[in-house]
Amino acid sequence: MLLLKNLDVYYAKREAVRNVSLTVEDGKVVALLGSNGAGKTTILNAISGFVSPRKGEIEFNGTSIRKRNPYEIVQLGIGQVSQGRDLFTDLSVMENLRLGAVLHKRKNYVKEKLEEVFENFQILKERGEQKAGTLSGGEQQMLAIGRAMMNSPKLLLLDEPTTGLAPIYAKRIETLLDKLRERKITMLLVEQNAPLAASLSNYFYVLRNGQIVAEGNTASLPEDVSNFFRKYYI
Repeated sequence: MLLLKNLDVYYAKREAVRNVSLTVEDGKVVALLGSNGAGKTTILNAISGFVSPRKGEIEFNGTSIRKRNPYEIVQLGIGQVSQGRDLFTDLSVMENLRLGAVLHKRKNYVKEKLEEVFENFQILKERGEQKAGTLSGGEQQMLAIGRAMMNSPKLLLLDEPTTGLAPIYAKRIETLLDKLRERKITMLLVEQNAPLAASLSNYFYVLRNGQIVAEGNTASLPEDVSNFFRKYYI
């Protein structure tokens, strides 16, 4: 489904990602791990069209998307939940969710997707008329994920969805991601929580200083995954 080949990305004159190649197969979950500043978010932003690679290729379902605009990439079926959430804070919860489905014109589509979101995040229904900017951090993260799901993405990019959240909210999001995995929703997951990433994913890549330094099937990882990955974060 998604293929990155020999990707180089620069910010000004600083190299952020070097010669990165990775694959995300249809219906699979791939974890992208690494310390802060390793280049994980840069890769997601390159896929979504927010930054332009200097070299390399990005293919989605066999088509190059390297030079596509972000809105075109969304139309193709790629949704991103950024670490900053990027909500419309002055709009209500319902308005944010409806904006996630703006590309779909089928009758009853919005109603059906809202029911799906509320089934997983009942609190968003209760907060429907509340401005997004007044929600707690955990509620905002649920809204960001819910808005992305409103577009029925073929590929979901998730940038540290549980980081910094209270345990109760982190658990709710973990439960949803597990449901999406069971439904064979394709995901590329950036996550600092190594045990969580390993439990959700089929395959992993580890980034350090913008380069992939390890990869493999998560089924082959030792029981103490945190200790296994720690050596790559130094």
